[in-house]
Amino acid sequence: MISATFGIPDLDEIELAHANGIKVMTIILTVEEALTAERAGVDIVVAQGSEAGGHRGTFTISDSQGSLIGTMALVPQVVDQVQIPVIAAGGIMDGRGLAASLMLGAKGVQLGSRFLTVAESGADREYKQALLDSTEDSTIITTCFSGRPARAIKNEFINFHLEKQIQPLAYPIQNQVTSEIRQAAKHLGNRGYLSLWAGQGIRLMKDGQTAEKTVHEIIGQAKSLLGSYQ
Repeated sequence: MISATFGIPDLDEIELAHANGIKVMTIILTVEEALTAERAGVDIVVAQGSEAGGHRGTFTISDSQGSLIGTMALVPQVVDQVQIPVIAAGGIMDGRGLAASLMLGAKGVQLGSRFLTVAESGADREYKQALLDSTEDSTIITTCFSGRPARAIKNEFINFHLEKQIQPLAYPIQNQVTSEIRQAAKHLGNRGYLSLWAGQGIRLMKDGQTAEKTVHEIIGQAKSLLGSYQ
């Protein structure tokens, strides 16, 4: 599997992947992006709702937010318009989110933030603690770290850019410019200047649970919920 974001691989790249038995998946934020991906030969699309943490995967929208369609609204509309499998992403943290996504027509889910605090996570201590200290209202979509819209926990760096109305440089230049700041903040354990990517389901995180237990727990809860509707 090749998973792409910020765009669709070129036709020759997709054909090369298919020739080698590799499927291609890409993130989309709107129905039109999903249709564009399908026409290009992409095998699977990830419908990324506005709740998702980290970078917005849009490749057609140029404003500072990207598209802000929620997962629950986006997934069924995409499912109804494309023939390829749709994966739901954004705000999904447990079996309830998985069950809801499947009922909306998704073939699966993609979780990111949920695994930042598992035992095997490579996130540093300050990042993990910031996640555990936050709530559903703690995140904001910002371009100040990389020049592209991304959802992160609000901190001093983001607030400074908002107060001073600083316009970031274009991606990836802004990302390169802020890299040393973020590295220094990580070294000093200063969460105020880290890029704390996180989605809006942040209250549902659990500290120190293994990835294996997390996956089994999510699947088990979804099976129980879906079984109760049969």
